Amino acid sequence: MPEETFVIVGASLAGAKAAETLREEGFRGRVVLIGDEIERPYERPPLSKGFLLGKEPRDKAHVHEPDWYDKHDVDLRLGARVDGFDRVGHEVRLASGERLGYDRLLLATGASPRRLDVPGAKLQGIHYLRTMSDSAALREALSPGGRRVVVAGAGWIGMEAAAAARGYGNDVTVIEPEPAPLYAAVGPEIGGVFADLHREHGVDLRLDQGVAGFWGAGQVSAVVTSGGAEVPADVVVVGIGVRPNTRLAEEAGLEVSDGILVDQSLCTSDPDVYAAGDVASAYHPLLGRRIRVEHWANALNGGPAAARAMLGREVSYDRVPYFFSDQYDLGMEMSGVAGPGEYDEVVYRGDVPGREFVAFWLSAGRVVAGMNVNVWDVTGDVQELIRSGRQVDRSRLADPKVSLAGLG
Repeated sequence: MPEETFVIVGASLAGAKAAETLREEGFRGRVVLIGDEIERPYERPPLSKGFLLGKEPRDKAHVHEPDWYDKHDVDLRLGARVDGFDRVGHEVRLASGERLGYDRLLLATGASPRRLDVPGAKLQGIHYLRTMSDSAALREALSPGGRRVVVAGAGWIGMEAAAAARGYGNDVTVIEPEPAPLYAAVGPEIGGVFADLHREHGVDLRLDQGVAGFWGAGQVSAVVTSGGAEVPADVVVVGIGVRPNTRLAEEAGLEVSDGILVDQSLCTSDPDVYAAGDVASAYHPLLGRRIRVEHWANALNGGPAAARAMLGREVSYDRVPYFFSDQYDLGMEMSGVAGPGEYDEVVYRGDVPGREFVAFWLSAGRVVAGMNVNVWDVTGDVQELIRSGRQVDRSRLADPKVSLAGLG
């Protein structure tokens, strides 16, 4: 009987953890892990945190040691581009002309930054932050300090980049079309907390306005806002979100809608093809709807879940979405989904002005998300509250003397 071959497209965190799980679960067939970067698989949080800040070495971001892939008989193909795949013939086509047969295929192709399509967008000095090389280039631009930095977009990447830029001693302006930072992720209430945090650290927040263009003679020298203001800039960081890399899936005829559509076992509309990480729009059993999660924990846990499903294990991927961020002296962990329209009130426990609190987003009296800010070892309890789906007593939820474990 021919050896089974599992091919993973995307040498990402999700892809690398899927390969690791296949071996841990006893799969003895061929595992091929293909990535278009020349960097071996790495985690992305350090790119906007420790590595960008110069506090962590490059190697700390890597998922495995250099010799792990050989030791575990994983055929790691770096700097290799996949042009497409044939679902009928069960073949992956590489740009080199090589064709790889597969029995199961995992698409862990991730996402790409949304680009600003405005005048001057191709000037030098305009940075996007997605890859290790992006982070290294941005760190080089920020680390001398004393530069005028403009950040377009006040999402998580934008706000972490702004904090890093201030940490290096640069002047920072953030331009954001929404009325608060992180508006789409946490709403205006907690967005206001982060606005105050950055203003206290000297960031000039320009809210309710976007970027209309850039000025410069080869090198960017100013950003033009939608209100007509010109903001001087030596360095620009654009963080306006990402688009899932669905081209391969679309061309192969898989179902796609803001990501590759997968069921709760991360299987696509083809029973031999799976998707995990940023690119997957998965049915979430707990939420009762599809959701595409772009955060680190989803790649960390989604890759292994897909691997087990590929091996025929029963899988119901229902992890509560989780994210963490460090900005200045504020550290936080967030669980659940809390964008506008997802909740009807926010309840606080602890010291909000002192930035040592837990925030809970409620919908019809049920906790749908929670964020612990400079409060630790409560994530498990917060997630259990979300999972329980029970209505909670708001006064007890807000009382630090009441154990969270007793509310779920």
